[in-house]
Amino acid sequence: MITSFFAGFGQILKEVAIALTPIFIIVCCFQWFVFRMEREAFLNIVKGFLFTFIGITLFLQGVYGGFMPVGHKLGNVLGAFPNNWILIPIGFLLGFVAILAEPAVHVMNDEVEKVSGGHIPQRIMLYSISLGVALSVALAMARILYGIPLHYILIPGYLLVFFMMRYTNETFIAVAFDSGGVATGPMTVSFILAMAIGVATAIEGRNPVQEGFGLIALVALAPILTVLTLGFIYARLNKETEKEDEEEQVKNSY
Repeated sequence: MITSFFAGFGQILKEVAIALTPIFIIVCCFQWFVFRMEREAFLNIVKGFLFTFIGITLFLQGVYGGFMPVGHKLGNVLGAFPNNWILIPIGFLLGFVAILAEPAVHVMNDEVEKVSGGHIPQRIMLYSISLGVALSVALAMARILYGIPLHYILIPGYLLVFFMMRYTNETFIAVAFDSGGVATGPMTVSFILAMAIGVATAIEGRNPVQEGFGLIALVALAPILTVLTLGFIYARLNKETEKEDEEEQVKNSY
């Protein structure tokens, strides 16, 4: 059983090594010619690369060995239910928790909090992106169940994005589009996409290629909308705070 689970592990090791080696070589060159960090600091970077190599390799092996198969199986079972509308709330829940475990989202939220000086907390960003992905997965399940064409959702969605950009701070616009990118990470692609394909396979009259795919486009769109909405709320709160400060200054001047 263990042997079958690790089938293809050598190929994954090779792929991860090919992906990380150029980055490691560049870092070593900069260390030699530019950084010249202390020996201990550079050894910590090397250890980080080693742990990254091990972590990505084991993660990908887990994805191919168990994560994607269980997602596909779960989609098949749920899609075959007589009351398969339950896929919509289940998709919402799975979309929400998948982002809570998405590494790239946590990295981005940490950087946003640092750059903004704590003005945009990690927790608020995390819940905003999670809510957006949850809504997009629920919508994707509804699209598969009822045969809604993908462009009926994407075109109005991006038109709404362009409209909201007029009323949102530029900082939030940049963060919003990055949020759409990091949300489509390995957790979402490996599990949620596999489940969507499984659902499309189980429902009679649905083409898995046409109906199962398109989920990632929805996942990329929804966090943009939720983060832009967050930016709009922040802008309103800032205006109210500024107005209160002005009124306070006027009172103090008398």
